[in-house]
Amino acid sequence: MTAFTLEDLARIVDARASAPDSESYTAKLLSGGPAKAAKKLGEEAVEAVIAAVSGDRQNLTAEAADVLYHLLVVLRGAHIPLSDVLNELERRTAQSGLAEKAARKP
Repeated sequence: MTAFTLEDLARIVDARASAPDSESYTAKLLSGGPAKAAKKLGEEAVEAVIAAVSGDRQNLTAEAADVLYHLLVVLRGAHIPLSDVLNELERRTAQSGLAEKAARKP
């Protein structure tokens, strides 16, 4: 059995985006426009932060899954493929995080 990947999740999000709103939470989020999906992403991110600060590993795991899912929905709504984000991460990790951050300063 192969491991589940973010690419797998992105494919599921893409497939469910075209389903009727009544059958797909993903489609329902996307039909509400970018603000609806982004608001939900923000809510899930806050819940993940709370779980992290409280040391609740089980809840943090669940909330991290929610954050990843909702981020992919937001990206889908903005027509940004996961591959673009992964390419940006690859570019950034070609050097140390400190050097990369310093290079972004104006």
